[in-house]
Amino acid sequence: MSMENHGHHNHEGHHAHHDEHHHEEHWVTKYVFSMDHKVISRQFLITAVIMAVLAMIMSILFRLQLAWPGEKFAIINWMLGDKWGKDGILDPGMYMALVTIHGTVMVFMVLTGGLSGTFSNLLIPYQIGARDMASGFLNMLSYWFFFLSSVIMVSAFLIETGPASGGWTVYPPLSALPQAMEGSKLGMTLWLVSMSLFIVSSLLGGLNYIVTILNLRTKGMSMTRLPLTIWAFFVTAILGVLSFPVLLSAALLLIFDRSFGTSFYLSDIYIGGQALEQTGGSPILYQHLFWFLGHPEVYIIILPALGLTSEIISVNARKPIFGYRAMIGSIMAIGFLSFIVWGHHMYITGMNPFLGSVFVFTTLLIAIPSAVKAFNYITTLWKGNIRYTPAMLFAIGLVSTFISGGLTGIILADSALDIQVHDTYFVVAHFHIVMGVSAIFGMLAGVYHWYPKLFLRQMNKKLGYIHFTLTFISAYGVFYPMHFLGLAGVPRRYYDNTAFPMFDNLVDVNVLITLFAILGALAQVFFLFNFFYSMFRGPKSEQNPWGSNTLEWTTPMANIHGNWPGPLPEVHRWPYDYSKPGVEADYIMQTVPLAEGELDGGGH
Repeated sequence: MSMENHGHHNHEGHHAHHDEHHHEEHWVTKYVFSMDHKVISRQFLITAVIMAVLAMIMSILFRLQLAWPGEKFAIINWMLGDKWGKDGILDPGMYMALVTIHGTVMVFMVLTGGLSGTFSNLLIPYQIGARDMASGFLNMLSYWFFFLSSVIMVSAFLIETGPASGGWTVYPPLSALPQAMEGSKLGMTLWLVSMSLFIVSSLLGGLNYIVTILNLRTKGMSMTRLPLTIWAFFVTAILGVLSFPVLLSAALLLIFDRSFGTSFYLSDIYIGGQALEQTGGSPILYQHLFWFLGHPEVYIIILPALGLTSEIISVNARKPIFGYRAMIGSIMAIGFLSFIVWGHHMYITGMNPFLGSVFVFTTLLIAIPSAVKAFNYITTLWKGNIRYTPAMLFAIGLVSTFISGGLTGIILADSALDIQVHDTYFVVAHFHIVMGVSAIFGMLAGVYHWYPKLFLRQMNKKLGYIHFTLTFISAYGVFYPMHFLGLAGVPRRYYDNTAFPMFDNLVDVNVLITLFAILGALAQVFFLFNFFYSMFRGPKSEQNPWGSNTLEWTTPMANIHGNWPGPLPEVHRWPYDYSKPGVEADYIMQTVPLAEGELDGGGH
């Protein structure tokens, strides 16, 4: 093994010298079409930050309509023009398009591509002791497919008929019939093209991550010495590789229905009194295919955030993570169970009640490994010597939202209860808290914690505290009241709820939610300023600012090719030796050999 590493290092060393010389001439190969995992992770992050800002603006625009239906807002006309925002009133078709693209961008571009793309790329080679990803070229392709996908998704706002507008799930028949409405025309085709490119990006990245973790670990880095971050990325990549092709097949069949006269999803439909020629298909088939990806997708989003949180909580509580092996077990159990719960999105499709009860059982079962994770976080924090860095606050915030959002999942898992609140704001509230807010908190925690590895500088702590406080308050302020709207029966995606007299007394709740949403958007200004300002003007970081054990903090604070200037580090212990009795320092790096008679916490 050591000879293999040594040979690899020599080859890489030669390569590094050649590349340094080469890069001085070509800025493009160094920063644009780069094959270096560190540069690619930054590309993913900055692209995701831009997409998140766009998605946030979309949400504010449609929230203005929900809070003050029919009111005129100059900003709507200024941003959307006369066609979609005439006299400052949001067009109903554009309202649906904003809801659709906001959901798609957040779920796929920000929380899948942004979260996994940034931190899998940054941390996998660093934390396993590798010089780079298994294939730098595939890694570069993965980013550029992601970038193209993002550009095409947003470019739909520039076409005459506007973006796709069938909800982020683009259910047929709306999405399968271009003549159904404006948002089913070219915008829907662009949505399908964008998602196909995104799936290619995810598969290229996922395969690369799996191969790198299995084959490029440094000497001594067994699977039970891997940080929990790497376990989370590993299982996430497997989920993506197994489930994303199913969404690709769903999208291809939808393209056939739209363009080639097939009827995979079309059956007995009348348009303007005329019967559609294509019959014999079923829109329920699309739902099965979509949610077979869609439910693992929830965990593709949340698992990396939970992995980052495990690392950040342990480092900042100055304690070993509680139940390391139980945490690995829970990650694997969540990964397995996520494939057999998709039917809980479909209780009201006329599903056989017996089949429904099977999905109730498997859905409730997934609460067990999720609860193991929450319990282990709380126990790690218990009696810890806690440092409240901005990253730690966001990590604790994730534990809070993961628990409070997960509790409402128990209601939605039960078919008899779910039928009452299906397609209401209760569902929106549930998945935004448990998946959206939790994953964003995990991502922000990761940015604050690994910023020194990303940009070699530190972010401003005070701005971080303001950002966390306002974001935490507004996140609950937006999504907590939504549960009550849902329990009152307010349907999701409706342009104007005042059309129904029974919802008249709930308008004030929508006003409250929108005010909190605007506060949340303003809070991100502190983050955006901090993020971009610190990149150039932030104080330079020391090598190991948090007193952390993992291998990324043994690399020099410089963007060198191959990560380590000399031979690769050798690993002797698990990554969570904090505050070990009888040791002077309160942390021991993974590269420090075990003393005589000392036990390794990883179970060796």
